[in-house]
Amino acid sequence: MARGVGLIGWLAMLVTVGLVGAGSAVAQAPAATGGTQYGVPPVAFQPVVPGAVATLVGAIAHAPQDAPEPVKQAIWAANRIVALPYRLGGGHKLEFEDTAYDCSGTVSYALHGAGLLARPRDSSSLMRWGAAGAGRWITVYTNPGHAYVVIAGLRLDTSAAGDPSGAKGPRWRPNLRSTRGYKVRHPVGL
Repeated sequence: MARGVGLIGWLAMLVTVGLVGAGSAVAQAPAATGGTQYGVPPVAFQPVVPGAVATLVGAIAHAPQDAPEPVKQAIWAANRIVALPYRLGGGHKLEFEDTAYDCSGTVSYALHGAGLLARPRDSSSLMRWGAAGAGRWITVYTNPGHAYVVIAGLRLDTSAAGDPSGAKGPRWRPNLRSTRGYKVRHPVGL
């Protein structure tokens, strides 16, 4: 995205290139949007792509049209915190909103956005959350020291493992990371 382009201009560019079509829902912009100070445009819409796999456009994930609504909501929620800084304990306030997020705070934020989690959890408690094994749409990888989630084929993680950018904090990342040493959990039905 070009810097200095206002929200209306940014949305107009998306419509022009066909990323926001006739069937896309447009949401109200949140009062405080994620990483605008880090070059990530505010997420004032709910981007959707055809099919069953999420697509990354720049730093923003576009939810797959064929996904269940909670999956789309998890992706759109995570987009709001992408590019915020990493902070140990970040995202563990009862209202989920924070200025920085740690690994489990990031996972908790996405799951809460999907209506799947009532309060933030740390990585150890995520080891007992949901059902064992990989999910069809959402899979949480967790151990006592770290947690990340794969939603509709995209990895949301604060760790730069396998990410050539090396950037810290909540980001959609390449799925190039070992799952060895992690418990694998998923929300029932997803």
